[in-house]
Amino acid sequence: MDASSASILIIGRSPSVILEAAGILRDKGFHADATNQFDEVLTAYDTTQFDVVVFGGMVPPATKRYLREEISKGNGHVTFVQGLGGIAGLVATQVEGAVSTAQDDNDVAYDTTRRTVRLTLKEPSRVVVEAWWATSFTPPEPTSTSMRVVDSHFDAGEHLIPLPADVPTVASFVTVSAGPAVRAFTVGAMPEAVRRMVPTGDPTEPPALPPVQAIATHTN
Repeated sequence: MDASSASILIIGRSPSVILEAAGILRDKGFHADATNQFDEVLTAYDTTQFDVVVFGGMVPPATKRYLREEISKGNGHVTFVQGLGGIAGLVATQVEGAVSTAQDDNDVAYDTTRRTVRLTLKEPSRVVVEAWWATSFTPPEPTSTSMRVVDSHFDAGEHLIPLPADVPTVASFVTVSAGPAVRAFTVGAMPEAVRRMVPTGDPTEPPALPPVQAIATHTN
């Protein structure tokens, strides 16, 4: 899949996050749209055209299952990506990993106990390691920051890259670009209080989150 022709739809809740993620992807050459109108996805978009559909964490589970099923019926080539956190740059990097057609011959793993990225490179490669984490969970606009941990050329062989102590142990993630391939890992899980905010989709229950501005972009 070529970035210049790949088409992406980001389905999430936070207007700033989904718009920024789509903007990052468009700047990289993708065709990217974003919407938080979950009930209108199938009527507002030609879902047969998308190569990647991203789901944010605040999409209700039942809605996510339904959309996956319905989109898959008419689109046999689509890849679904579950966003790890409401962080625009992280979401965009996950998409880059999903659309990469490069064969990933390198062994890339994250050791949660040692907080260390472990790389086994088959050949010399440029390696970029970035850490991402949430700084505020206040809905509907969470905030975040990031840190470039490594951006260097590495020789073939095994390498260990520890995460700095600045990277927190909750709501944190790391992405690893080794050559053309990209991988994403969870460093610290989202807090239980945030996970409880995910809407159930039950209309009889009061909304747990405040209303948000309606977003549904349509780029050519």
